[in-house]
Amino acid sequence: MHSPDLTQDNIAKIRALFPGCVTEAAGEDGATTLKVDFDQLRQELSDSIVEGPQERYHLDWPGKRQAQITANAPIAKTLRPVREESVDFDTTQNLFIEGDNLEALKLLQETYLGKVKMIYIDPPYNTGNDFVYEDDFAESAAEFLTKSNQVDAAGNRLVANTESNGRFHSDWLSMMYPRLRLAKNLLNDDGVIFITIDDNEVSNLRNLCDYVFGEINFRALVSWQKKYAVSNNFKGIASVRDFILIYSKSDSFQNGLLPRTEASKVRYQNPDNDPRGPWKPVDYWNIASVDQRPNCVYPIVNPNTGETTIPQKKSWKFERTTHEKHVKEDKVWWGKGGKNSVPALKLFLSEVKDGMIPHNWWPHEEAGHTDQAKKQLDVLFDGVAPFDTPKPQKLLERIIQIANISQDDIVLDFFAGSASTAEACFRFAATQGVPVRSIMVQVPEACFPKSEGEKQGFSTIAEISKERIRRAGAKILEGECHPDWNRDVGFRVLKIDSSNMADVYYTPDDTTQADLLARVDNIKPDRTPEDLLFQVLLDWGVDLTLPITRETLHGKTVFFVAGTALAACFDTGVDEVLVKDLAARAPLRVVFKDTGFKDDATKINVKQIFKSLSPDTDVKAI
Repeated sequence: MHSPDLTQDNIAKIRALFPGCVTEAAGEDGATTLKVDFDQLRQELSDSIVEGPQERYHLDWPGKRQAQITANAPIAKTLRPVREESVDFDTTQNLFIEGDNLEALKLLQETYLGKVKMIYIDPPYNTGNDFVYEDDFAESAAEFLTKSNQVDAAGNRLVANTESNGRFHSDWLSMMYPRLRLAKNLLNDDGVIFITIDDNEVSNLRNLCDYVFGEINFRALVSWQKKYAVSNNFKGIASVRDFILIYSKSDSFQNGLLPRTEASKVRYQNPDNDPRGPWKPVDYWNIASVDQRPNCVYPIVNPNTGETTIPQKKSWKFERTTHEKHVKEDKVWWGKGGKNSVPALKLFLSEVKDGMIPHNWWPHEEAGHTDQAKKQLDVLFDGVAPFDTPKPQKLLERIIQIANISQDDIVLDFFAGSASTAEACFRFAATQGVPVRSIMVQVPEACFPKSEGEKQGFSTIAEISKERIRRAGAKILEGECHPDWNRDVGFRVLKIDSSNMADVYYTPDDTTQADLLARVDNIKPDRTPEDLLFQVLLDWGVDLTLPITRETLHGKTVFFVAGTALAACFDTGVDEVLVKDLAARAPLRVVFKDTGFKDDATKINVKQIFKSLSPDTDVKAI
């Protein structure tokens, strides 16, 4: 009931490459496990090892090693469903996870490994006033809280990272590194991540992303004009733009095109009433010299004036045969009146790509600005926005277009804030008719005292996020929607909590007979059957948004996930009649509570019954 141990996964990868470098060795507790024989591995890599004081190019900071350990360490947590805070819980394809985003990323590793098409995050900018996460999974939650006394009003592991802190940049890097490492695992091969940041950490973030994603997968450093005006009272040089770093998972990523603007369409006209429609003139000269492109040096005659032009310095852009083809197809333009000495090529609007190639300067007219984002949130919340720093919908819709999202792709935002990304996914799907699945993650960070959020009755940022998604979805459904859209504006709320399994604090030597009787039921008493269902979905790596139905069979409640993908019964008194009924349905997986069987005979016979009636079913008891 733990998240994956990524250290063991890495050992398995080394073992696949160098089997002789992985051996069995006793750990500190005496248990024998697989270990890496680094002496042997060094021998295998003897020509490639850099060690000692030798100079090298690398990214380092105080706390990096601990951040790497944190990224790999497993956690004993689970996701608990909250129906009353969800919308269309049983049918929606969208998730909202409330809790620490590092824990959320660890819990999602099994289910969504390599399945996310796009990640967008707007992390703390590290301005000196932001909070960063104190990640310490080596000690229990109680020990950590008692020892550090660094939690906010909601009990979250958040601390202010002031500029006076001697580890100002290091703490921020230690917070970002494990999250980016785990996020990369979730991206599919043609996936992409977008990260907004300002001047404070843009250089460190780019170095960190080069380290995590590989410099070869850097796609762009975009400048987004977040403001359209500067106050006259500002002293110094004002910043009117933020940065957006774009990295892909691999070279398989192909960015999408942006819709053509009216300004770009105006360039295409039709002064000669060509039946092929609007066109624009393209230069016939090449930047190459006549010496570099001798095959593109030849005389061109203006048919209207008889004047001949022969390149002297720059060559033509096209070879002679191509030029002759242009002439034959009436694609050579000699200007109004036909008297230009140098021709141009007619490039028709119908021949160009369906959209425009993105560039790295995003003016506010095209990508929105912060004032516009605030006003959009004002409208949603009846005139007063409960969140101070939302991102504009134009910006996020532009990012989704560049990410080249297609049907049923997954978009993840694990610094969800006011959930602008969720609304952008709804809007994109509603206008394009392309269903997009979203996963939002937000820690229940307390609203600042006397803030608009607190005044409106929201105790945490996560509550604002969920309410924003509810209101945005309802508003979008009121408007005109694409007929091919599935109109899914719901979300399934899952909250991070401790494992559903009862904690065991005693070793066998310390356990009395009375303790054993108390351990008969290994499930915590406050956990529901649906809680257990979602822990099983996590452990088995089953999609957490699959539709769930309940049926009553022989007086017991049975959950069916996506029809026969999974059947689960966590009631007590399960007998062979129910087991045979479930086996007759031939589910892919079936799970029971270990203490839920009517008697020992039923528990022993379960696997035999399924082996006889449904041999392909995977059977589990928790």
